[in-house]
Amino acid sequence: MSGSPTRKPVTLDASLVPPTIRDAASQVVTSLRSAGHQAYFAGGFARDLLIGRPVHDIDIATDAPPNRVESLFPDSRSFGKSFGVVQVIIDDCPFEVATFRTEGPYRDGRRPESVRFTTPDEDARRRDFTINGMFYDPASGEVIDYVGGLADLERRLIRAIGIPAERFAEDHLRILRAIRFASVLEFDIDPATLQAMRDHADDLRAISPERIRDELIRTLMEAPHPGTALKRLSATGILAVILPEVEAMHGVEQPPDYHPEGDVFEHVCLMLETMKERTPALVWSILMHDVAKPATFSIQPDRQGNPRIRFFGHDEQGAIMAADILRRFRCPNQLIDDVVIAVRNHMRFAAVPEMRAATLRKWVGAPTFPLELELHRIDCLSSHGSLDHYDQIRTFRDTLTTEPALPRPLITGKDLMQRGLTPGPHLGRVLKSIYEQQLEGSFSDRITAEAWLDQHLDTLRASPDIQP
Repeated sequence: MSGSPTRKPVTLDASLVPPTIRDAASQVVTSLRSAGHQAYFAGGFARDLLIGRPVHDIDIATDAPPNRVESLFPDSRSFGKSFGVVQVIIDDCPFEVATFRTEGPYRDGRRPESVRFTTPDEDARRRDFTINGMFYDPASGEVIDYVGGLADLERRLIRAIGIPAERFAEDHLRILRAIRFASVLEFDIDPATLQAMRDHADDLRAISPERIRDELIRTLMEAPHPGTALKRLSATGILAVILPEVEAMHGVEQPPDYHPEGDVFEHVCLMLETMKERTPALVWSILMHDVAKPATFSIQPDRQGNPRIRFFGHDEQGAIMAADILRRFRCPNQLIDDVVIAVRNHMRFAAVPEMRAATLRKWVGAPTFPLELELHRIDCLSSHGSLDHYDQIRTFRDTLTTEPALPRPLITGKDLMQRGLTPGPHLGRVLKSIYEQQLEGSFSDRITAEAWLDQHLDTLRASPDIQP
């Protein structure tokens, strides 16, 4: 039996919804209603409208069965017909049109074994959280609430609809979604919902790595305070399940003169908070850059014999661990490669003052250098605070603005063979040595390059390694 909803008139802020999407979605609702059916905007539309967040897409809920939707909209396709979902395209805007439904048992913690088409109030009650269970009527401009979402929005509260354990048993990923909504919206989590999340965190092991990965990264990309989001994941026991290598950073002490902020976990949280322009590669690099510190922690005497905390080889071991973890999450190969390089090189900045110009040029010219540089900046600001090496390498990079960091070689293999060197590994080593001299500034054009080559040719034949 249908319950009586709470209705709240809401003025639609046109700036929150692109007019093309709004008008096309309204056309879908109008067409369904003209055919004698109920239809509303569903999902997060009402939530975002009420709290003033931009709306990027609109889902539609109706009592029209899928076959009826397809007959009313010829330009449509089955998107999940067995679950009552049809994709309708209006003016190049795709919309998911779902029939009001209630769901049968969940066996895999992801999808119901069956669905039954039903009424709006039952449809609302099978959704995840109250703030996501409201409808919006574009004709009357009212929010329609069967589940208490309006009150929870006022309280800034994430609360599961009905019995939390049942909602999380239906789709285990809802445990992570609760963290995302709470972190992105900066809401609290209802105590009963929070306890159920803790009780069922281990169920996330049954979820595919890709779904875990996407929800985790989306949380850390969108949350105003991603460090707080990571702490929430840890406090609920979720982090220990999905990313135990980061959970293991808790309590791993660091040298206080370099890391006055505290243990490794606190350092990583601060780094997440310090991000400016976020990318998945940067988020993963922050999470992974010190991932080997728990395993490499040791206390060794310094030169005066005083005990000092050390993490020998944590950069190299961390790169190996990062590759394994990102492969476990089935990340794209390019992202894995970029993050592994950033983790492996994150301690390299300490040697910047002693680096040869050729070494610096090759590093600055590497495609991953912007990621490495930003990771270093954040690393410094979240620990000792000194940006000396960061400023030094940026100054060096800025001197190269009028030319590429890695210019075209002035001497080629053809030049060497014309001077009697034969093709093979030795010629390759000679070319590499000559190019390093070019990067060091030993010559700057073709004429001076050939003069330098003729001057050093006999030495290069004997040994390709010439030091400046």
